[in-house]
Amino acid sequence: MSIYDYEATLENGETYSLKKYENHPLVIVNTATKCGLAPQFKELEKIYQEYHKKGLIVLGFPSNQFHQEVSDSKEAAQSCRTTYGVSFPMHQIHDVNGEKALPLFKYLTSQKPGKFTNAIKWNFTKFLVDEKGQVVERFAPTTVPQKMIPKIEKLLEKQQS
Repeated sequence: MSIYDYEATLENGETYSLKKYENHPLVIVNTATKCGLAPQFKELEKIYQEYHKKGLIVLGFPSNQFHQEVSDSKEAAQSCRTTYGVSFPMHQIHDVNGEKALPLFKYLTSQKPGKFTNAIKWNFTKFLVDEKGQVVERFAPTTVPQKMIPKIEKLLEKQQS
């Protein structure tokens, strides 16, 4: 089993298989535009711009489970673009915990549980996935995206060798 067994829906309603990103390392992050951690969008975009040409994909998944997101997926994506310059793919708003959680997030959290629980504790929990679709690292919401760079570079080096 890997993330390639799951589907995702972009903010425009287009559903696709994550198999589309096979052979690419990924950063998958649950987001919220009204969260105090929202400035991480700029940092994630900077990483995306720097490493996208080498194969890295960043995927944003808005969630309102922590009551810090607008109610419309297109509006959330537009806010990310205009406020933070986000160009990486943004998806429809989904739950990331509980019975109604997006199956992808159930899988991610089962593969890399948090320190005390599998559940996503807050917005901007970040998952690093290798080119084979395996979850290799989970980063806490307060971990700044730049701290992921050594692990990202290691994955990209491995992929190119």
